[in-house]
Amino acid sequence: MMKKPDDVAEKLLGVTYESLDERAKKVARHIAGRKHIARNTAKEFDAGTTLGQRAADAVAAFGGSWTFITLFAAILVVWVGLNSFILARYDKSFDPYPYILLNLFLSMLAAIQAPIILMSQNRQAEKDRLNAEHDYEVNLKAELEIMLLHEKVDLLREGQWGELLAIQKEQLRLLGDLIEKKNAPK
Repeated sequence: MMKKPDDVAEKLLGVTYESLDERAKKVARHIAGRKHIARNTAKEFDAGTTLGQRAADAVAAFGGSWTFITLFAAILVVWVGLNSFILARYDKSFDPYPYILLNLFLSMLAAIQAPIILMSQNRQAEKDRLNAEHDYEVNLKAELEIMLLHEKVDLLREGQWGELLAIQKEQLRLLGDLIEKKNAPK
């Protein structure tokens, strides 16, 4: 059995250990040590988040929900309805048509919300990259383990073929002895 990562790299990958990238070296070490490589990358990733990053994720999650859209639409309808009602009734409004104050609030909301959502998307992209790297490591280890299993099965099969041939030769010899005894003069 292979004990060193150098043996794993040379036997299974056909290259020297030094020529491998860091992920492949890690896989070779795990195979040589017979250790599992799978881990919970989400837990690992979330352990290093700051308060600001968690807040950005929460804002992005809420900003991209139907709750936000419904609430936002309701506020706009109330704002326009209230201003129209006050304007029609008292001939003066706190934000008359074309609702310049509302446009200012909407612009400020968009100016603040857009970078926060971008921060959250960048973190999600980083998380996806970490998951893809981990998937590569797990897939490479699985592929190499399958190669090792194929090698073991081939060795077993070769050994069994040798044993079967030896048994068959013995059976033929015994059969030949029986035929000789039967054909021998009495």
